[in-house]
Amino acid sequence: MKPIRNSAKALIVKDGKLLCTKNEDMFGTFYLLPGGGQEKGETLQEALKRECMEEISAEVDIGELKFIREYIGKNHEFKEWDSEIHQVEFIFVCTIKPGSKIGNGIVPDSMQTGVEWLEISNLGACRLYPKTLSTLVSSDGGFSGKIYLGDTN
Repeated sequence: MKPIRNSAKALIVKDGKLLCTKNEDMFGTFYLLPGGGQEKGETLQEALKRECMEEISAEVDIGELKFIREYIGKNHEFKEWDSEIHQVEFIFVCTIKPGSKIGNGIVPDSMQTGVEWLEISNLGACRLYPKTLSTLVSSDGGFSGKIYLGDTN
């Protein structure tokens, strides 16, 4: 049995758009928030700063913790591949530091093909994970909902 994995994610909204990594798999294009796994000895904030450099080539200022999401793979559509995965994601509101140029970072994820600003008003039409983000982020940059999202995809 694999251990539970902590992950830190960046929720970056600007001008009615959400910054995501663009990824490709056998089903096509999908989008994720920048961020990733916490390594031993790192705080969540240190992990998030490192992951943002690796994935979007940008330094970020980290704000408040906005959502906590669990992903228990055996309960979702990708259980065939993810049945052993249990991840807890800590999603922080972030801003890009002035002077940072956004693009594929120095160590993008294996399925990552780019970085894209998605129109918040159109998030429901995108293959975005977690899917619940499309109902929690408003085009004016506001966020709604409870902090703990539960086991959701």
